Amino acid sequence: MKVNHMNAMERYQQWCSNPYFDEATRAELKALADAGNTAEIQDRFYRDLAPGTGGLRGILGAGSNRMNLYTVRKATQGLANFILKKGTAAKGVAISFDSRHMSPEFAEETALCLNANGIPTYRFDSLRPVPMLSFAVRTLGCTAGVMITASHNPPAYNGYKVYWDDGAQVTAPLDREILDEVNAVTDYATVKTMTHDEAVAAGLYHTIGQELDDRYMATIQALVLDHDSITQAAGLKIVYTPLHGTGNLPVRRVLSELGFRNVFVVPEQEKPDGDFPTVKSPNPEDKAAFTLALGYAKEQGADLVLATDPDADRLGVFALDRASGEYKPLTGNMSGVLICDYLLRRRKELGVLPANGAVVSTIVSTNMVRTVTEAFGMKYIDVLTGFKFIGEQMRLFEQNHTYAFQFGMEESYGCLVGTHARDKDAVVAVMALCEAAAWCYCQGKTLWDRMQELYREYGYYREDTVNLTYPGQEGAAKIASILESLRTNPLQSVGPCKVLKIRDYLKHTVLDLATGAVTPTDLPESNVLYYELENDAWMCVRPSGTEPKVKFYLGVKGSSPEDADALLKTLQDNLPC
Repeated sequence: MKVNHMNAMERYQQWCSNPYFDEATRAELKALADAGNTAEIQDRFYRDLAPGTGGLRGILGAGSNRMNLYTVRKATQGLANFILKKGTAAKGVAISFDSRHMSPEFAEETALCLNANGIPTYRFDSLRPVPMLSFAVRTLGCTAGVMITASHNPPAYNGYKVYWDDGAQVTAPLDREILDEVNAVTDYATVKTMTHDEAVAAGLYHTIGQELDDRYMATIQALVLDHDSITQAAGLKIVYTPLHGTGNLPVRRVLSELGFRNVFVVPEQEKPDGDFPTVKSPNPEDKAAFTLALGYAKEQGADLVLATDPDADRLGVFALDRASGEYKPLTGNMSGVLICDYLLRRRKELGVLPANGAVVSTIVSTNMVRTVTEAFGMKYIDVLTGFKFIGEQMRLFEQNHTYAFQFGMEESYGCLVGTHARDKDAVVAVMALCEAAAWCYCQGKTLWDRMQELYREYGYYREDTVNLTYPGQEGAAKIASILESLRTNPLQSVGPCKVLKIRDYLKHTVLDLATGAVTPTDLPESNVLYYELENDAWMCVRPSGTEPKVKFYLGVKGSSPEDADALLKTLQDNLPC
């Protein structure tokens, strides 16, 4: 069955009539026509599922623009063809999956398609986080890795992330080359597969588990700087929720083995569950996801409240403010700055901070991390949105013998300590943040107290992200028109702040509004506009790579909390849309 060069209704009819698709799939689709739901048919078939910053991600269901066994196989056949052309098939592919609906099935289909192409696979025996997949690729010497997850999206979603041999998600030019191979698969019937028993008998299907877990745990625990503080902070109380995802076992294990004795897991959210029944969305950025955990924290008198998303690469945090008795949310920027400052400060005190150390963050993250990094004499490097670009820098550091990676973070609640993985790691983030909390505890402080100290030292930074959602085909056109309008009519100001420079990463230009001078950008092509504003403020606009949204990122620096909050609100109230 050909999947390209057809309109939505033609694709729909093919899926309904072709016996290649199973009976349940065809019945699901025919029911749409019976109900007269042409809009749904159009949305399911107007395109092939499109990749974004986090790989493929989409709603579960039948159709070319949905996550299902057939679109997973098609993506995998394209990946297999690419690996075969590279001549690296013998190294194999590691595969992991999270707690979402169809994740185990998609992982199995991925393995069997690769096996049918003669490529060995190493599939985890049960769900594991993103960072453990990245670690497995590096440890086993695989040519690639696949993680089945939709991260923090609602329950209706699932996704497919591809990693390369360094353990990072693929970046240019590999991402485009792999996508070209996927798009070249124009007939679903040519996609190869085999049975599980056939793959095992051929020596191509391998199961991994406890041994990799143990190696991962030993590796990350070696990153701890201050065991004494952990021992002395015996009264530190931590409430943790895995939000029905993959974090439960690894997070509890690392904290237990390091000696954190008062760790309380939210019982209603402990077990994996693809329905995520206790939350509207399993997103640690969403304060509502903490409702049960905060109630539990008050009962236990906890100092720290932690939540990891379903694939355990992102960490959300609330910290106790003893002065008010309230739990205060820490944004991804705040928790990242706390960890960064702790690591650099303690490494310097211990004499292990290298002269060529570097911290990497994204252009939409807080400018405060640059200030902290440079205060310790370290190199600061900006990259585009997406942790894969931080992983790319780590590879370049090693290849070019330039910098020693110290820390990487992005505003969307993801960071990495260590070089064991090349993606954000919420298990390590929990470990590092709890170590920092123990260090604070020994000084009679909480992490909230420490954050206020950093603001007084470096300035009052505030950030926010405003998401505008435009679903479906019409929404995609709306998002494109917003970006086009901003390019056609360059902003002169945002609220009270004059625009100083406009960085257009799609056109590779930096426009200085004062002089009219145009210089090239130093980052890869991306559909992103970044506005440098006066008074250390900024705004960035980009379409989401994983959801039907256009995102406005905002950042300010004030002389006081009130000053910073007021300026941020002014920018929020004057978005150019």
